[in-house]
Amino acid sequence: MKIESTPLPGVLLIKPDVFGDARGFFLETWNRRRYKEAGLDIEFVQDNVSRSRKGILRGLHFQNPNPQGKLVQALQGEVFDVAVDIRTGSPTFGRWFGTLLSEENHHQLYVPEGFAHGFCVLSDTALFSYKCTDFYNPGAEFSLRWDDPDLGIAWPIENPVLSAKDQSARYLKDFPQDMLPVFQA
Repeated sequence: MKIESTPLPGVLLIKPDVFGDARGFFLETWNRRRYKEAGLDIEFVQDNVSRSRKGILRGLHFQNPNPQGKLVQALQGEVFDVAVDIRTGSPTFGRWFGTLLSEENHHQLYVPEGFAHGFCVLSDTALFSYKCTDFYNPGAEFSLRWDDPDLGIAWPIENPVLSAKDQSARYLKDFPQDMLPVFQA
C-alpha cells in the first residue's frame, strides 16, 4: 500500500496493493492494523454505498457538528472525487483537491473531518463506498455549492444532475462562521 500526501494536509491518496491473475484480482480495502502502521489511526463507525449514473454529482457535503472523516473509493465505474477545506482559520481554507477514483485504479481518498466532500460520475454507472468516522446526522448535514466560483473547482462535467438539496446549496461565503468547522493545528 502506498499513501500519498496531497496539497491539502490530511487529505490522503491511498493506493492499495492489488494482486491480480487470470481469475481477476484481490485487494484489501481496510485493515485497521495496516492502516494504523501507515499513519492512519482511524476508527470507522458507519459504512455507506451509493449507486449513481453518469452525470450525477453528489455534494459538496459536510456535517457540523458531528463531522465525518471519510475513506472513499469507487467499487465500480469512475468518479471525479473532491475534498474542500472549509475549516475556519485553516491556511488552506477554501482550497480543493480532486482525483479520479475508479474500479481500474482501485485508489482510495481519505477526506478528514472538517472538509466538504463530493463526486461526479464519469462512467455509465458507479458504485461508491464510504467508510465514515461518525454517524450520519441529518440535522447537522449541509451542502456547499458544487459550482461556487470562489472555490473554482475544475469539475469534468458541465451540467450535472443534482438532488434538490444540492440545487439549493449555499456558497461558502454565505455560511455563518459558526456553522463551519474550526481548524485545529
